[in-house]
Amino acid sequence: MTDMKTKKVVGLMSGTSADGVDAALVEIRGCGLETRINLLAFEIYPFPKNIRKSIFKASNISSSTIALISGLNFYLGEIFARATIDIAKKGDVDLSNLDLIGSHGQTIYHNSDPNNDPHYGIASTLQIGEPSIIAERTGVTTVADFRPRDMAAGGIGAPLSPYVHFLLFRDIYHTRVIHNIGGISNLTLIPGGGDMSKIMAFDTGPGNMVIDGVTTIMTDGEKGWDENGILASRGKIDKELLSVLMKHPFLTKPPSKSTGREEFGEDYVRDVVRIGKDKDVCGNDLISTVTAFTAESILLNYRLFILPEHRPAEIVFCGGGTKNPVLMDMLKDGLKPIPIKETDDYNIPSDAVEAITFAVLANEAISGIPSNIPSATGAGGKVILGKIIPA
Repeated sequence: MTDMKTKKVVGLMSGTSADGVDAALVEIRGCGLETRINLLAFEIYPFPKNIRKSIFKASNISSSTIALISGLNFYLGEIFARATIDIAKKGDVDLSNLDLIGSHGQTIYHNSDPNNDPHYGIASTLQIGEPSIIAERTGVTTVADFRPRDMAAGGIGAPLSPYVHFLLFRDIYHTRVIHNIGGISNLTLIPGGGDMSKIMAFDTGPGNMVIDGVTTIMTDGEKGWDENGILASRGKIDKELLSVLMKHPFLTKPPSKSTGREEFGEDYVRDVVRIGKDKDVCGNDLISTVTAFTAESILLNYRLFILPEHRPAEIVFCGGGTKNPVLMDMLKDGLKPIPIKETDDYNIPSDAVEAITFAVLANEAISGIPSNIPSATGAGGKVILGKIIPA
């Protein structure tokens, strides 16, 4: 019997860009295919610069330490808890009336390929932002660690959002793609007719990650990202360098596939800057070129893995990348004549989609409903995602 009780749930997300905590206060009615949501409040809580640097340091094998990871885990738990308290206040909901929290945490390591593990030959993942702290500070049951169960079932632990994309955007007639551009770019293809088993979803490569990293270096740390694509708009794309970047093997790797900071993080960004310097490409020209790299890597994945078999009625974008008009114009030109929309057109703010996702996944967990998509992750079957920390 479906639980139709309306719950007030907070979803928390910090992505690969590590720029802050996305917090969504969501009213959820029902579960499974009968899930209905109403967004009550949403806010982004930026990380202090030193915390963002600590996350990047903890995510880099050459600079991380056990003490850093352990301390950062608990400190981020405090930050996530404060974000929860604040978003509840913003939504005029007393903590005592909050039913549930779903926290993705902050990924600092994700290895989906056992062949890449030098020690045990096993796939693994690690998200920090201690959920016990969140539960203790708020007095609210918290669900976290959503990736490991899918990996235990033979999947790659990503992407997690397709299940919620399906609930929110499925159409009985039309095939639709939901495309998120966060630090990493990922898409979910939802075939017309509403068959969840036919969903296709995967990471295409870098989203904002390389653009942000190069911008930080080119501005000597003054800017952490190219706001509104202004710097890219002032530069020129170096086609020779772009051609070199497009040879990255992940781009042509067939789905299921997942990537992150391990492949496109600080080490990769430094390599890009070095190669650019060797080719006398720097400043705004380098920012413009890596913006084109992000766009072209996305378009290549559509050409290789989506368009030969599918004709989407529309592609709906979300995530921070939608705020970069230079990037979005490149994508719109490359995807013509497919109509391009944003989740805002469906009354869901593009920045809020991922935080909403973890509110819904938490609700599914306590309802006992599997929420991974084996066709996307490669798991051997459907499993319930998340670990429950009682209030």
